[in-house]
Amino acid sequence: MRASRLVKPLVFVLCLVPLGLLARDFFLDRLGANPIEKVELETGRWTLRLLAITLAITPLRKLSGWNGVARYRRMLGLFTYFYASTHLLVYIGLDMVFDASDIVEDVLEHLYVTVGMLTFLILTPLAITSTKGWIRRLGKRWVKLHRLIYVAAITGTIHYLWAVKKDTFLPIVYLTIFVLLLGYRLWDHFSRRPGASQTPIHTRTSAGEAEPTSA
Repeated sequence: MRASRLVKPLVFVLCLVPLGLLARDFFLDRLGANPIEKVELETGRWTLRLLAITLAITPLRKLSGWNGVARYRRMLGLFTYFYASTHLLVYIGLDMVFDASDIVEDVLEHLYVTVGMLTFLILTPLAITSTKGWIRRLGKRWVKLHRLIYVAAITGTIHYLWAVKKDTFLPIVYLTIFVLLLGYRLWDHFSRRPGASQTPIHTRTSAGEAEPTSA
C-alpha cells in the first residue's frame, strides 16, 4: 500500500524529466545551431508521446485487468496539455517574438501551423473538463467530448508530419500507434453488448480519489 502511494509522485517527476533535460541542455549550450527549433521539436514530440501513453491506458486496463493504472490517466493527460502549451509558448514567444500579425499570417499561410493550432484548441477543453466536478456536470456528454482526444492525436501527428517534411519516419510511427489505438477503441465500442452503458465508470484509488476509466 505504501509503495503504491509513491507511484503517483514518481510518475509526476518522470513526466518532468524531459523538460529538465531540455533546461540542462539549454544552460550547457547543447541544443545545437538552432536551439528554438530543437525545443519546439522536443516539446512537440513529448506531447505526442504522452498522448499515446494516455490513450494506451484504457486498452492496457481492459486487456490486463490492471484497473489501478487508470488513476494515472488524468495526470498524464494534463502533462500532455502542459507539453503542448510549452510547445505553443516557445513558438509564440521565442520563434515569433509575440508578434501577433506574424503569428496570424503564419497560421493562415502554413497549413501545418493551422493544424497545430487546431490540435491545441481541441486539447484545451479536454484539459479544462478533466476534473471530477466537470465529469459530474457533463455526465454522458463528458465521454462524448473526451473522444475528441483521438481527433487531437491524428491532427497532432499530421502537424508533426507536415512540419518535418522530409524526415517522416517518426511521424509515421506515431500515426501508426494512434491509428491502432483508435482501431482498438472502435472495435471495443462495436463489440459491446447492446444496451451497454456509455456513462463514465469510476475506480477508487488507494487515496479514495475517483478517476474516470472510460474513454
